[in-house]
Amino acid sequence: MFEFLFKRQGDKPDVPPGLAADADGRSARELQAAALKELNGNEDGAVEFVLGSEFSDLRLEAAQHIHSRDKLERAHAAIRNTDRRVAKLLQSRLDALRHRQAEAERARVCIEQARHLAADAQLHPNQVADLDRLWSVIDAPDQSAEFQAVRATLAQRLEAQVALQRSLLDGLAQMRAQLSGGAAPADLLGKADALEAAAQGPELASLPRHLLTDLRTEIDKVRSQAEAAARAQPPSEEAAAPPAASVPAPDTAKAEAPSAAPADAAGVQAAAPAEPAPAPAPRERTKPAKPALPPPDQHFMDQVAAFEASLQQGALHTAAELDKALKDTKNVRLGAALTDRLAHARAELKRLNDWARWGGNISREELIRAAEQLKGQPLAMAELAQKVGSLRERWKKLDGVSGAAPKSLWERFDAACTAAYAPAAAHFKQLSEERHGNAAKGQALVEEALREARRFEADGQHDWKHIASAVQRLTQAWMHLGPVDRKEKKRLDADFHRALGILEAPLSQRRADEAVRREELIAQVQAIRPQDRHALDALRTAQEQWQHAAKALPLERKQEQALWQRFRAACDEVFNRRKESAHAADAERREHQHAKEAICARLEVVEDAANGQAILRQAAHDWHAAGPVPRANEAKLEKRYHAAVAALQHKMEQVRRAASLAQASALRDKLRLVLEAEQAVTGEGPAKEDWDARWQAIPALPKEFDAVLAQRLAAARAALEGDRAGYAAALQAGRDQLLHDLLKLEILAGVDSGAEFARDRLKLQVEVLQSSLKSGQKPGTQSTQFRDLLALPALADTRTVARLEHLYPRIGRERA
Repeated sequence: MFEFLFKRQGDKPDVPPGLAADADGRSARELQAAALKELNGNEDGAVEFVLGSEFSDLRLEAAQHIHSRDKLERAHAAIRNTDRRVAKLLQSRLDALRHRQAEAERARVCIEQARHLAADAQLHPNQVADLDRLWSVIDAPDQSAEFQAVRATLAQRLEAQVALQRSLLDGLAQMRAQLSGGAAPADLLGKADALEAAAQGPELASLPRHLLTDLRTEIDKVRSQAEAAARAQPPSEEAAAPPAASVPAPDTAKAEAPSAAPADAAGVQAAAPAEPAPAPAPRERTKPAKPALPPPDQHFMDQVAAFEASLQQGALHTAAELDKALKDTKNVRLGAALTDRLAHARAELKRLNDWARWGGNISREELIRAAEQLKGQPLAMAELAQKVGSLRERWKKLDGVSGAAPKSLWERFDAACTAAYAPAAAHFKQLSEERHGNAAKGQALVEEALREARRFEADGQHDWKHIASAVQRLTQAWMHLGPVDRKEKKRLDADFHRALGILEAPLSQRRADEAVRREELIAQVQAIRPQDRHALDALRTAQEQWQHAAKALPLERKQEQALWQRFRAACDEVFNRRKESAHAADAERREHQHAKEAICARLEVVEDAANGQAILRQAAHDWHAAGPVPRANEAKLEKRYHAAVAALQHKMEQVRRAASLAQASALRDKLRLVLEAEQAVTGEGPAKEDWDARWQAIPALPKEFDAVLAQRLAAARAALEGDRAGYAAALQAGRDQLLHDLLKLEILAGVDSGAEFARDRLKLQVEVLQSSLKSGQKPGTQSTQFRDLLALPALADTRTVARLEHLYPRIGRERA
């Protein structure tokens, strides 16, 4: 009849599942265990079994057969609030699936990036290094082969780049060494052509710009020297080339092609037997009188020296002007040495100009990046405008130093600056709109001041409070008007002050009269005698008159504050003289306050909570013995005292809990030591010789518990040396009694026994309750029953030991 007392949420009203049986007498657990063995990896059946079984261990075993994601999510959603072990297993498998999918997606993205790099014409080693670092943190063994295939392609391209750069560097160094060693330039034309052909390989985009520039410069230098040497050895002086054609153009590689083409064409036409060569004839007809030109004068040589010095100093602008002057010089016969000097100098000028253009473009790229980075930065609008203007000025200076920029770079720079300046432009536009709006507000204030002035002139009875409020409001509104254009501001200021002056003049006169009235009230209060019985009434009347006057017309703030301070000081003087008699009582209350503050301070510095109860009793006695304190500090002192008491009680509770935990740990270690000795008796564990040392290493328990455990350990050790079989039988026989007494003590202590003991616990609860009702006697204390439980020699599995360890803290609280 007491079933409703022990019914828990989720229990079924019919017969519990553990008692259900089939026709052969098998229980529901046996039936479900047989069904579990027949799953054989069937995920659908495993999910249905987990959702329908009421036995936790069987559900956990069935959950081992579930692997697919949809089945895991279905089972986890249904079981997560009822079985934590199964839910944890399902959740771990779901997390593993999600992790594998995430890693596979990251691997796919990494492989796509590798393929993109493999298809890119310009591949950098740092990109491949970043790709390797990204792959190193990805766990996707299924896609490793695919990635390694693409990575091998990238490695081959990097090796090809290194081989190409090394071959060009070696060839360039060898050609320079041969050229400086006196080799004929004509003999190096083949090597120059080979280097130029090698530089046009598939990995051309990966070569450094300076290497390509140096390579083109050296190749042009070799070709120009070879052409100059060929011109310097003509069959006669009449066949010598004119000065304009003897020096190759230094600007670009394309400018050299036209100068070399006529010579090649002339050679081909001279070798052909069919017709005469048409190319040399025009040169001889156009300049027939140039075979004997005068040598260059000293001015020409000074210009050549200045040209070379400008190149050494890096003054490209000066060098370009000198080069132009040298090209404009006519009727000068250039020798082979001078031609070689000019060719070297002009090649150097071309190289430096190329570097200047390259450096200028690099600087422009930096300016573009700087402009792009300005977009979205949290800068002040003035600072943003200044930065954008500075970038544009630097761009203009680069145009003067490095030449005009390409159109594409200029369009990128202009678009980046425009995008970065957009917030500043919008801000300045908003400021302009605000200035126009402030001008409109100022005009409205001027019109309102004019209306107030006309109303004052028309009224016979003036509301001075309204006038003062209007003047103050209009003045403050004008002060907070905000920025206005200078011309509008000057006009509005004049109109506003002219309109407001109509109100301010009579208001100032009225305030002066009111200040005189306030002075009279101050003198009246100062004349009051504090000993007069009507002093308080006179003082109260003066205060009411002051308040009425202040409400009728407030004075200027400084004047009002000064007069009010004088009036309040006079009133305080009257009150202070009447309060002198209360000072003695206040001093006594302050002494009481200091005493109670000392009690609070004493409680707050207590560190050793061992004598906490005595300290609290003494503090309470001293607190109640102290007298009253000032009312303003009473609540604060009470709060501080109770906080100090609570803090000390908390420390005492922490000490008690620490001691309880230490005893629980010692009980666990000693109980496990005893059980280990008993298992050695039954042959389930190894027999050891250091029982005493291990027992002494564990802290002592309360006497009643320590004694029974020591007795059990001694009995087990004696059995190891004597009748092991008899003691093992006794241990086996005491197992059921141990489980029964443990379950009973868990019921008394209110500790959960677990789902597998639910039926036995319910039965035992009814028996305990019926027995207590019949006998009318209270059972022994929980501490005594727990001691008897520890004294009972019996075999105990891991679950039973865990239940004993879980029960001891509750018994310890009952003892405390």
